[in-house]
Amino acid sequence: MTKQLIVAVVGATGAVGSKLMEKLIERKFPIKHIKFLASARSAGKAIEFNGQTYTIEEATPESFEGVNIALFSAGGSVSEKLAPEAAKRGAIVIDNTSHFRMDPEVPLVVPEVNRHVLKNIPKGIIANPNCSTIQMVAALQPIREKFGLTKVVVSTYQAVSGSGVAAIDELREQSTQWEAGKNVEANVLPVKSDAKHYPIARNVIPQIDKFTNNGFTYEEMKMINETKKIMEAPELSVAATCVRVPVVSGHSESVYIELEQEATVQDIFATLQDAPGIVLQDDITQQVYPMPLFAENEEPIFVGRIRQDLDNKKGFHLWIVADNLLKGAALNSIQIAEAMLEDNLL
Repeated sequence: MTKQLIVAVVGATGAVGSKLMEKLIERKFPIKHIKFLASARSAGKAIEFNGQTYTIEEATPESFEGVNIALFSAGGSVSEKLAPEAAKRGAIVIDNTSHFRMDPEVPLVVPEVNRHVLKNIPKGIIANPNCSTIQMVAALQPIREKFGLTKVVVSTYQAVSGSGVAAIDELREQSTQWEAGKNVEANVLPVKSDAKHYPIARNVIPQIDKFTNNGFTYEEMKMINETKKIMEAPELSVAATCVRVPVVSGHSESVYIELEQEATVQDIFATLQDAPGIVLQDDITQQVYPMPLFAENEEPIFVGRIRQDLDNKKGFHLWIVADNLLKGAALNSIQIAEAMLEDNLL
């Protein structure tokens, strides 16, 4: 009989939190009891889960007494304060924020890539990687295992849901304003700050998160650093340009890779066809390729447009698409917990 767990969800009312609840139900995660935690402002509100009504509780250190798994998706400051408290009380924390990702004592996990690191969780905290990183490394890992990997250059086309509910609402409002011939108001993107904001409807914004001193954005540096950590390859050459596009859900990525060994397009096809969590969509004769519209609410990572570089036999181009709120966040978190159960680590 599968072990029944006591689960806490921190930040259930957000975009990722709602997907977490959906997937816990759909995948029949073995829950003995579940509690929903949030700030004092949200405490006392009712929330529906699996046909029952629960009351959201204020998240305090004592809230995690007796909890086996704590799923955090309430922002980095909340995780910074409460994740160690949850771990101190015996819970395994799976954190969806960026706060702990580069901590050397916190595993950064995509189960299809580095499940083995779950055997050592010094702080009781596991970090869920950035959404755009997850789909890329899961698609590249089987190729890397077979042919080696020396270089990755990625340009992303990221949906507004990656910025939260406010960005989704603003895209819809701006689209309506354009159609009505009204002035378009922008208050959310590219970042929530006092800096200038731009419309996302009918536009693309080549900035996700703030800029660092080296000219890359924090989102781009997340992809670079997280890829190296997850793949345990500090020597891997990685570059990223991250762009926000007027799509509600589903991140798309144009990825160029260079391999250690020569391969053919057919070799890459064969490798991805057998890869866990990957669906190959690549038939140019029928104009078949991944698109975010059709990846929405789907669990797999979709890969297509696979081409060998014209000037480098070891170079290949891929197009990778996934639902950023599922495999890019909620689903990967649950798969981490499922892997720990399967490997008797809980």
